[in-house]
Amino acid sequence: QVLLVESGGGLVQAGGSLRLSCAASGRTFTNYAMAWFRQAPGKEREFVATITWSGIWRDYADSVKGRFTISRDNANNTSYLQMNSLKPEDTAVYYCAAGPQYGRGWYEYWGQGTQVIVSS
Repeated sequence: QVLLVESGGGLVQAGGSLRLSCAASGRTFTNYAMAWFRQAPGKEREFVATITWSGIWRDYADSVKGRFTISRDNANNTSYLQMNSLKPEDTAVYYCAAGPQYGRGWYEYWGQGTQVIVSS
């Protein structure tokens, strides 16, 4: 079992930045790829970014490429999502996820989510 706890969400003006954190506990952190997903009101959950256990490979949704950066600190069992140049359409609940396979699909463990609101 892996427990994931997100933090760092909040209210920010368009053009601003936020850094989300995902603290993991339980099984060995380096066994898992990490990812971020988001769900806006009335919409389905969508993929945002993912990173391999080593941090070497990263993948981003086209909508955030060039603005968001995913990273991880394996020594501290934490994953991050640095979000710059935020837009109102980035408003959503952001979820951290962990799983054995790197990619945009299925993940085994999920956090409770952290709300991000971008005002125009």
